[in-house]
Amino acid sequence: MTPIRVFLVDDHAVVRRGMRAFFEMLDDIEVVGEAGDGQAALDDLAARATADDLPDVVLMDLLMPRLDGIGATKAIKQLYPEVEVVALTSFSEAERVHVALEAGAAGYLLKDAEADQVGAAVRAAMRGQVHLDPAVARTLTRSLVAPQRTATALTPREREILVLVAQGKSNRDIAETLVISERTARTHVSNVLNKLGLASRTQAALWAVREGLVTGQ
Repeated sequence: MTPIRVFLVDDHAVVRRGMRAFFEMLDDIEVVGEAGDGQAALDDLAARATADDLPDVVLMDLLMPRLDGIGATKAIKQLYPEVEVVALTSFSEAERVHVALEAGAAGYLLKDAEADQVGAAVRAAMRGQVHLDPAVARTLTRSLVAPQRTATALTPREREILVLVAQGKSNRDIAETLVISERTARTHVSNVLNKLGLASRTQAALWAVREGLVTGQ
């Protein structure tokens, strides 16, 4: 059987070395290349596409300089839809998972995952299946079954923030509108999501429309 061709993207060389060493012990997976950030990965894949030498699966870190993993994942899925991407990161927050999956990732793993979990995620991606780290799956499940909360749980300022989020405003837009720092706006948005048991800004917007705080577009 032809081995699954994997390309590693992580700004930490020690992580890439560790992943490469693990895959070298497997008969059905081989590492065909690596890059230190999202832009370098896109440059390498462009050259590979010209030579008809694209990998089957890209193992993608999310936090990197120049171009992060989310941006790189979106670009890869737009340019090379046949290439699968598995996110590998240290963060398990539901919103990050949603963003990665919406970008086109076929899996989401934590960096402390067992080696066999990484292999399983690569194989699942090759089969067209989504594989989530068990801890990530639990986080998503909790976000989905969280009890419904009402707008009364929010402070007046948080209600303002929610309305602006529902209007499609970015953190920067919110900061400018309310004359607060972008960091404060980001904190408010996070608090709103946590209080309402929601996993993403999109869910917050839909929730606000459903509750009548804003009108649907």
